[in-house]
Amino acid sequence: MRIVGSTVNIRCTYTYPSNVSVQETFWFTKGTYTDPVDLKTQSEYSDRVQYQCKDKTCTLTIRDLRETDSAQYQFRFITNQPGGDFTGSPGVTLTVTGNTTPNLCLTFSCSRTNQPDYIWYMNGQRKTKFDLSGYFYSKDSYSCAPKGREDFPSPLVYAPKLLSLSVSPSAEIVEGSSVTLTCSSDANPAAKYTCKQFIFSSIQSSDSGEYYCTAENDLGRRTSGSIFIHVTCESNSFFRKQHTANNTLYSQIFIFNVVKIRNQFS
Repeated sequence: MRIVGSTVNIRCTYTYPSNVSVQETFWFTKGTYTDPVDLKTQSEYSDRVQYQCKDKTCTLTIRDLRETDSAQYQFRFITNQPGGDFTGSPGVTLTVTGNTTPNLCLTFSCSRTNQPDYIWYMNGQRKTKFDLSGYFYSKDSYSCAPKGREDFPSPLVYAPKLLSLSVSPSAEIVEGSSVTLTCSSDANPAAKYTCKQFIFSSIQSSDSGEYYCTAENDLGRRTSGSIFIHVTCESNSFFRKQHTANNTLYSQIFIFNVVKIRNQFS
């Protein structure tokens, strides 16, 4: 996502046989696959678009971004061979917002590179060099801000944390009842779970065991602590209920007899 007024660089690398020569390269958002419209010929991009194509790499630069620039950008090159027209697919989607705070700093390119117009932070500390293709440690958090607008940083992005697994109901689980396991965490971007919610519509004693879940996003992966589920056979549960009910009944009879004896001696 980019903010209005900023600059974006979209880069694509391409290859072709040595016996082929490239005659034309351009970027487009409109037109058909067979008849695309070169961005430089569109009045709305006048004096704002530049191509830098060299050594099988072509970079599109758009200055003074507008919200109307939000589109899917595709690169196309034409060779000297019959039918030698090639288009990068699916292209790169650019979103431009009027909000002064970007939701997330992204590099729009076919291969990840650092963007010179952003400041990157790790755990709140400014990073002078930041390799977007490097390894992310799950305990770290990251943010960025446009150069000159460091007071408007993006929201933090981080691996899943505070991962937990809960079971409902939390009381005794009886065979044949409905049981729900729910996995939750705090993560940005949102985490994907091995199973965010699992429902036993009619749990069986054979389902007794240890359960855990995992959460993962682009920055890391976490595994929850385990929960042991013990499923009680319905017959055992019925016996305990009967036993408890009988004890209550015996207590009531005993109290009644004591009261009756006391009344005889009154």
